[in-house]
Amino acid sequence: MTKQTFYGAALPKLEAAERQLVSLCTQCPLSHELDGESPAVLSCISRIKSPDSMIAKLRGRGLAADCQAALTAVHDAVGVRVICAFADDVYRVAGWLDAQPDLRCIQVKDYIACPKTNGYRSYHMIVELAGGPGQGITAEIQLRTIAIDFWATLEHQMKYKRTIPHEALIRAELKRCADEIASVDLSMQTIRELLTQSF
Repeated sequence: MTKQTFYGAALPKLEAAERQLVSLCTQCPLSHELDGESPAVLSCISRIKSPDSMIAKLRGRGLAADCQAALTAVHDAVGVRVICAFADDVYRVAGWLDAQPDLRCIQVKDYIACPKTNGYRSYHMIVELAGGPGQGITAEIQLRTIAIDFWATLEHQMKYKRTIPHEALIRAELKRCADEIASVDLSMQTIRELLTQSF
C-alpha cells in the first residue's frame, strides 16, 4: 500500500508539516558555546510513517487501521530526528523548539534522563503545528546525540530481525553498549565544559 492510498487527501498536509518541521529544526540559531560557530543541530532527518508501520501500530493498540485513527489517535505520522553533538545541546535545542510560536508541545518523554530498560536514550517531543502550512498536524521530534543515534540505529536494525540467535546475550550486550555510550557522552560533555572554562 502506498502513502497516497493510505493517507489520501491528508498526505499533502503531512508533507507540508514534515517540510515545515525540518526547516524549523535546521534553522535553529543555537551554536556551541566553545566556538560560537558550530551549530547545535548537526543534522536532521524526517519521514512520514509508512502505511505498514502505521497499520501495525494502530492494530497493536486495538485501534481502527485507517487514516482517521492515524491522524487523531497517534501522534507520529510525521517524525523528525534531530542530531546534536552533546547532551546539553539536546536540551538547549528542545528548549528553543518549545519556545517557537508555531509549535505547541503536547508531551515530552526524556529517555536520556530516564533510559528505557534496553538502554535506549533519546528526548522525544510530541508537538502540534499551531501555524504555517502544516497547521493542525501533530508530529514527533526525537533529539539525540551522535553517540546515541549510532547505538539506536544499529539496535533498531537488529530488533526487527525475525529470528535472533542468542537473543538474551545480544540484548544484554546491547544494553552494556548503551551504558558505555552514555558514559562516553558524559565524558565528552565534561571535556567540552573544561575547554569552555579555559577560554
